[in-house]
Amino acid sequence: MEMVEAVTFGELMLRLNPPHFQRFIQADSFEVSYGGAEASVATSLVNYGISAAFITCLPSHEIGQAAVNYLRRFGVDTSHIIRKGERIGVYYLEIGVDQRASKVIYDRAHSAVSEIRPGTVPWNEIFSGAKWFHFTGITPAISQSAADVSLEAVKSAKEKGLTVSCDLNYRAKLWRYGKTAGEVMTGLMAYVDVAISNEEDCEKVFGIKGADVKAAGEVSAERYLGVARELTKRFPNLKKVGITLRGSISATHNTWSAVLYDGKQLYSTTKYDITNVIDRLGSGDAFTGALIYCLLSGKGDQETLDFATAASALKHSIQFDLNLVSVEEVESLVREGGAGRVQR
Repeated sequence: MEMVEAVTFGELMLRLNPPHFQRFIQADSFEVSYGGAEASVATSLVNYGISAAFITCLPSHEIGQAAVNYLRRFGVDTSHIIRKGERIGVYYLEIGVDQRASKVIYDRAHSAVSEIRPGTVPWNEIFSGAKWFHFTGITPAISQSAADVSLEAVKSAKEKGLTVSCDLNYRAKLWRYGKTAGEVMTGLMAYVDVAISNEEDCEKVFGIKGADVKAAGEVSAERYLGVARELTKRFPNLKKVGITLRGSISATHNTWSAVLYDGKQLYSTTKYDITNVIDRLGSGDAFTGALIYCLLSGKGDQETLDFATAASALKHSIQFDLNLVSVEEVESLVREGGAGRVQR
């Protein structure tokens, strides 16, 4: 593997969704793609010109290879993906529309990455020359062994001097092996420099409550200053906290904004009114990928937040998990406000 600037670690799954907003019980076919939070972050980074490697474990059969090929086509370094295990995790997505919410059904028990063991990944070699490591709260939720490898990874990353980021990404359906999200994530967060969350994650994982997220429409950025302060108080190693703010008017009409806290100041940015959500899955990862790109590029906090929020707003217009946008497209949205004019 050539030296890369950023490394991400997590599960890459087969995504199956009925076409044309159909319900599961209507479907006689599924659209096939591959997705996973950390893979999405790696893809965003590559789109912005940052070399990135994705680490996971996939079976050596043809479906595992198809998943690897899917990431390769976007330029992600897959050379350290471990090929072992019996199955790839699957998730089924029923895409919501208007007042009908989207629904996810997981089929990922005993997936290859859930059976990964400490000592399997050569972290010292992978982190050689790298600057950033990213993981999410999804990976340690999969299994005790995946949590153990996540801890092994963050320890190695800090020993190598990397900046470590984590998106809390709470998934209630995954924490089933006897440990709570709070106790596992508390140990991991001690090694994290940059935390990313949404309206609900801080409350679900650490009991830190923000605004009333059940109310449609308005979500106040200022209400999250206390959340960010409490998170940095609990984890003094944190240098920055990013929180995405979604107002859900319906499944296909959302508002989207974010805040960034640097330990002293809370930055806020444009709130986007997204009236035709094509696919919201991966929007938080799009925010994270853009945030990491900006911080690696030395951009200021306000510019970083503006770019990351715009990038993740664009993701809502793109089908499947990955945010396939360029730096120029994001900067155009920040600069011009997204009139949607034809580019000639």
